[in-house]
Amino acid sequence: MRESQLQQEDPMDRYKRENRRLQEASMRLEQENDDLAHELVTSKIALRNDLDQAEDKADVLNKELLLTKQRLVETEEEKRKQEEETAQLKEVFRKQLEKAEYEIKKTTAIIAEYKQICSQLSTRLEKQQAASKEELEVVKGKMMACKHCSDIFSKEGALKVAAISREDQGMESDDEKDSLKKQLREMELELAQTKLQLVEAKCKIQELEHQRGALMNEIQAAKNSWFSKTLNSIKTATGTQPLQPPQATQPPKEST
Repeated sequence: MRESQLQQEDPMDRYKRENRRLQEASMRLEQENDDLAHELVTSKIALRNDLDQAEDKADVLNKELLLTKQRLVETEEEKRKQEEETAQLKEVFRKQLEKAEYEIKKTTAIIAEYKQICSQLSTRLEKQQAASKEELEVVKGKMMACKHCSDIFSKEGALKVAAISREDQGMESDDEKDSLKKQLREMELELAQTKLQLVEAKCKIQELEHQRGALMNEIQAAKNSWFSKTLNSIKTATGTQPLQPPQATQPPKEST
């Protein structure tokens, strides 16, 4: 029936209607083509923007990567230098410590030697004092046994005020008195020299003990300084805050 109706229709009307339909389809397709073209252009612009942003971001990341690599190289170089410096400091402080320990041993030996010398001097002084007393007693006994000397000196060794004429005193008594006085002066001089040597030895011992205490303080300060520098170097290399070194106790000073 439709085909019969179409055949009965005027071909001109049918062609016009078909033409309108085709024109509408063409316009619709052109509109769709314009929409697709606009969408394609918009997508290209968006993609280009995204690509530019991605390239910019990639450039920034590459720069950051290069900076990070450079910092890593600098950090490794600084770490190597600090390790070399730490090794040198360890070697220097080891030598200083060995030197200080050697000085302490040497000072201790000298102090022990001076103490021994002082002990020997004290023993010698006591022996000389005892010998001087014995010689003095012998001299006193000889003086008391001498008739001329007993009139001049008392038992304590002091001079007596006696009215003895010079004519009664002979040349022999004068020579004996001079000899005794000379012996007494020599004994007193030797005793004074021994005491002086003892005092000098004690002063030398005090000075050596003071030097020993100063060396101990220097060794402790050197150890603390080395420990602080080592910790600071290690913490600086790792990028953390350096720790404070422990407070070292001062060694007690020996009494002089």
